[in-house]
Amino acid sequence: MTPEPATGKPPSGLTGHTGTHSAATVIRFTRVSKEFTRTGLALKDVSFAVNKGEFVFLTGPSGAGKSTILKLIFAEERPTSGEVKIAALSSATMRHRDIAKLRRKLGIVFQDFRLLEDRTVEQNIAFALEVTGAPRASMSGRIGRLLTQVGLASKAQALPRELSGGEQQRVAIARALVNDPLVLLADEPTGNLDERATRGIFQLLREINATGTAVMMATHDLDLVKRSDCRTLEINHGQLVLDSAEPTPGAPPVTR
Repeated sequence: MTPEPATGKPPSGLTGHTGTHSAATVIRFTRVSKEFTRTGLALKDVSFAVNKGEFVFLTGPSGAGKSTILKLIFAEERPTSGEVKIAALSSATMRHRDIAKLRRKLGIVFQDFRLLEDRTVEQNIAFALEVTGAPRASMSGRIGRLLTQVGLASKAQALPRELSGGEQQRVAIARALVNDPLVLLADEPTGNLDERATRGIFQLLREINATGTAVMMATHDLDLVKRSDCRTLEINHGQLVLDSAEPTPGAPPVTR
């Protein structure tokens, strides 16, 4: 399958990260709208698909609808109309008990790290493994492999306050990978970091993506977006105004 443009019509092609693409679609929005009682319409008729192994930027001004898209993906919110489908799980048929199953397919990284300040790096990751019900006997090896993957093998016993911002975000990424997720969602993961740390985190996300994990990264960093060859979805006033894999003719002009 290939991603749909904002009109919901069948697409003609796909471009994404530079690796080999699988045909498996891991995220699909079909004519999704979301309206909140207090603030009104947050998304209007949004359609797109993300395939296994893609790296996708989600961009747009503050309040455009990026966070709403992420919340719909991990089922913190449900669409007012349309369908959100993550792998085989559909918002149209999902029951409350299915939400935990859905979230085991996802890794989520936030701008503010959300680490447990009174626990070491190793304990932060162990806690995430405990929540998933992983057997204790396998935890030590798994934690060691994750810390090696994110370049923090020597920091296992450090507390978050002893780490730089970039290192804390690497811990958060390691924690998000405990379930070998199909999709890693990163919500402004470099928003609190300096330029050097930003480059390091982006490179780490690309390395994770190269292993076959789809990555969706919400960001305001347009320089980072422009320097990469990754697919971009741009949201403005709740609408998908640009999909760089499938440009939408007649899309309204984007104002920043």
